[in-house]
Amino acid sequence: MNPEQYTECRYFVSYSGIRLPLKLVNEITEASLTNRNTYYRGYFDANDNMLLCQKVVYGEVESEHQYHYYDNGVLKRAQITEDDEVRITYFNELGEMV
Repeated sequence: MNPEQYTECRYFVSYSGIRLPLKLVNEITEASLTNRNTYYRGYFDANDNMLLCQKVVYGEVESEHQYHYYDNGVLKRAQITEDDEVRITYFNELGEMV
């Protein structure tokens, strides 16, 4: 994921739901990160699509989701990295897993 692709980085306490892309909730400021052991860092494009989501625990990235979208904004591909294991999931233009 190239840094040029995202336009904004925001921080969150958690996420809700089980569908991809994750829905990050309870946005917090960067200044409040010093008081937190765990938080989620989301990188968004100009259309507010989340391109990269990182779970940060004690300053280290514990897991990471990279998202790619169709031109219509529907999720096309999700690459999930956890414990050095990478899993890729593909979706059709209706957002259904294939």
